[in-house]
Amino acid sequence: MNKKQKKMLNRIISSGILFVILFVLEKINALDKINVFIVALLFLVPYLIIGYDVILRAFKNIKKGHVFDENFLMMIATFAAYFTGEFTEAVAVMLFYQVGELFQSYAVGKSRESIAQMMSIAPDFANLEDDNGNIEEVDPEDVLVGQTIVVRPGEKIPIDGVVIYGESFVDTKALTGESVPRKVRVSDEVISGCVNGDSILKIRTTKAYEDSTVSKILELVENASSKKSRMENFITRFARYYTPVVTIGAVLLALIPPIVIGIMTGDFEFINWIHRACIFLIVSCPCALVISVPLGFFGGIGAASRIGVLVKGSNYLEAIAAMKTIVFDKTGTLTKGEFKVTDIRPINGITDKALLRLAAHAEGLSTHPIAKSILARYEGDLDLTKVTDLEEVAGHGIVCKMDGKVLLVGNTKLMEERNIAYTLNPTIGTICYIGLDGEFIGSIAITDSIKAGVKDAIANLKKVGLKKLVMLTGDRKDVAMAVSKDLGLTDCRYELLPTDKVSNVEELISECSSKDKLGFVGDGINDAPVLMRADVGIAMGSLGSDAAIEAADIVIMDDDISKIPVVVRIARYTLKIVKQNVVFALGVKLIVLILGALGIANMWEAVFADVGVAIIAILNSMRVLGKK
Repeated sequence: MNKKQKKMLNRIISSGILFVILFVLEKINALDKINVFIVALLFLVPYLIIGYDVILRAFKNIKKGHVFDENFLMMIATFAAYFTGEFTEAVAVMLFYQVGELFQSYAVGKSRESIAQMMSIAPDFANLEDDNGNIEEVDPEDVLVGQTIVVRPGEKIPIDGVVIYGESFVDTKALTGESVPRKVRVSDEVISGCVNGDSILKIRTTKAYEDSTVSKILELVENASSKKSRMENFITRFARYYTPVVTIGAVLLALIPPIVIGIMTGDFEFINWIHRACIFLIVSCPCALVISVPLGFFGGIGAASRIGVLVKGSNYLEAIAAMKTIVFDKTGTLTKGEFKVTDIRPINGITDKALLRLAAHAEGLSTHPIAKSILARYEGDLDLTKVTDLEEVAGHGIVCKMDGKVLLVGNTKLMEERNIAYTLNPTIGTICYIGLDGEFIGSIAITDSIKAGVKDAIANLKKVGLKKLVMLTGDRKDVAMAVSKDLGLTDCRYELLPTDKVSNVEELISECSSKDKLGFVGDGINDAPVLMRADVGIAMGSLGSDAAIEAADIVIMDDDISKIPVVVRIARYTLKIVKQNVVFALGVKLIVLILGALGIANMWEAVFADVGVAIIAILNSMRVLGKK
């Protein structure tokens, strides 16, 4: 408990002790001989101890023009009970109301803990190293891109960058939910918010602080609460009209029946009907709804953050619960995006090494991922002075001369264009066919492997009820279909440009029913338009581009898509809890309102219908955090 909660607990205990003493004295008729004004003053002591802040808030809100809130309802109801001689009920109502408020405050605090852990990732300082090796402790916002920072063991990495010295384990738990530390070496990229383990690291910054991962995450977390679900918006609008309506209803209940009955019988029972109006007001307090619904969604967002998934608002939690179609980008999302040479097939006496040497020299100046994979596999030295007349044929490959011989490295179209007979390589992936002086000498296959855990994630998405699982890719048909078949997807669309992806997602959205939602999972800059167009955009946070993370509604901090079905379950469980709270609260209140108006329910039933229902609803909401 914080200081404010402890202070409230002490007030509850003090007021509760006095109330119990007075309650017992009243029940044994010990107060009957005391003047009623003195009895009223005695009960006024525990009432003011526990309720003075409610009364002050009510008057402050009235001055601001915000009349109809729970403080106003509790003040009017208890004042009316007090002045009709129901001292015990007046104190009991305020006491139990404050017990409910304390419980609510504690519950909100607990539900904030997971998100607060994410907020604690913000670094307080950065150790900036100058050209002479001197280290100065500065504000992270003062560090420029390209400068060197030193991160000692146990310190948070303040800014995204690349390791230029040292080797250590970094704890990414606060960001990704992953408990196993990750080892980083020279040339490895590191993100801010992680905690350095056992050795000193020197990092060259690649981003300014405001553009770094930690800063972006904190901004997203701070803005998450402003994006309310449809159910939260409904409750807000409901409370806006509900409270003044029941207040006017209570006034009418206190005046019209006794006047009508009095005219008919001559007996004006105002006290009895004012008492019923007090019960009506207490029951009508919308605390259970106004608190438990946002608390339920907040618990869902907190539960997601515990596993390293950032949900930017409760509206997105509501949307992913209704998701029936999910669309994936291929490279970097379903596959690693790391191209590697997996098959070398030389012919006519050419060795593997000789074939790789020719391909590596032809690709030596290219920055294409395919070229990089060939260069990574070739372990020899490159002498690019031997390569002349280099020409890149768009959509076909490379033509050049090496040692005076014409060297071709490209696809089947290049071979066919130059009338070179080739042997088809059946390997699934990107195939580079190589010709030398008009003769086919072999082929090299480059493939992108499927990420670990993706197959299980796809299977789990089907288990949670997703009907369509679609892959969109710019890759060739055979490669795309092979990946789709291996993963068990229901649809695959290939050879797409970034604009084609948007039109395909729009087509898939049009096929969904009005209640069903579509989610898109991507990681690249070219995925940003599709992430924004989808009902739920899900981005890879660790390897994903800044544009994709900014455009997405949900961010998976460690790129593990196996967490998507978990978030779907969290979202659906959250909505189930929220709906239970709404039905339970409205049902109980309606019953007790009717009983109170008929004179059957008393103040104690009213207290249960208000405070009791609120506590039960809050406890129910907290189940989201405890769900494993």
